[in-house]
Amino acid sequence: GSSLEPEERSMEPPAVPEEEEEKEEEGAVPLSMAPGPVGCQLFGYVGIEAVLDQMKIKTMKTGFEFNIMVVGQSGLGKSTMVNTLFKSKVSRKSSQPGQEERIPKTVQLQSITHVIEEKGVKMKLTVTDTPGFGDQINNENCWDPIIKYINEQYERYLREEILITRKRKIPDTRVHGCVYFVPPTGHWLRPLDLEFMRRLSKIVNVVPVIAKADTLTLEERAEFKQRIQENLKTHAISVYPQEDFDQDPEDRALNDRIREKIPFAVVGADQEHQVNGKRVLGRKTKWGIIEVENPAHCEFPLLRDLLIRSHLQDLKDITHNVHYESYRVRRLNESNQLG
Repeated sequence: GSSLEPEERSMEPPAVPEEEEEKEEEGAVPLSMAPGPVGCQLFGYVGIEAVLDQMKIKTMKTGFEFNIMVVGQSGLGKSTMVNTLFKSKVSRKSSQPGQEERIPKTVQLQSITHVIEEKGVKMKLTVTDTPGFGDQINNENCWDPIIKYINEQYERYLREEILITRKRKIPDTRVHGCVYFVPPTGHWLRPLDLEFMRRLSKIVNVVPVIAKADTLTLEERAEFKQRIQENLKTHAISVYPQEDFDQDPEDRALNDRIREKIPFAVVGADQEHQVNGKRVLGRKTKWGIIEVENPAHCEFPLLRDLLIRSHLQDLKDITHNVHYESYRVRRLNESNQLG
């Protein structure tokens, strides 16, 4: 039978073997507490690097999703810019060719989804356009439909995520990046631009660009860019890539170089021209051809590299880990309070 009386415990420390006593005297760390080596030297080939090939094969089979939103006044070349980015007709166009598309009087968001394939990699691309934004005399609260749309996509993802039996792969319609087109006025940012970016930068990755930059001289462009940077700093607007989310010194150095160039002065074109025997995307003028992919002509290559070639996965990660996470926490707190 077990006794309910407390066991008699000795106040003396447990006996330590002589060998361990000698190690402790020498200042050696016990084996169980010794930190492991940072990089363990292998005696032969294990094949750990094959994980990268496995991930690549899996991604090529399943494909991935990328959702981008373009915001700006009519006539700033939003549709053309998206077509230039993905080198295909992916933006909205008039339903009847040869006729001008009627711009809605209110901000009605229109999303178009395409599956783009390049070298065996499939990408489900969704482009969300915002016709009517900033076109009215009174633009009060014109950002509300955009904020509502972005939050609706977070809500849709959250509803799928909290199901008891949820899908193996939840469809991702969340906006990963919002490209904001600033009119090439050459002055300061308008109150509308500042208010929009202030509100939207809290819930989505905002990348500002100077639209139709070929209407400015190089001096005007540099001065306008500096003024915009000052505006953003004065109003504490954090656009992508945000300083708070830099992972390591290498990322910080790369993102610092990008932040110096933001907003990118871009020119869009979806027509090809012949230049020195090569076909290039560009805009033909009386005095020559503006090559959109030539860094000497405009900063479109920097925008393309940021959105697709270097930071696409980072845009998705920050959307999931920061913006969606803050929305999820807020919604769950609200439901707990209601409960």
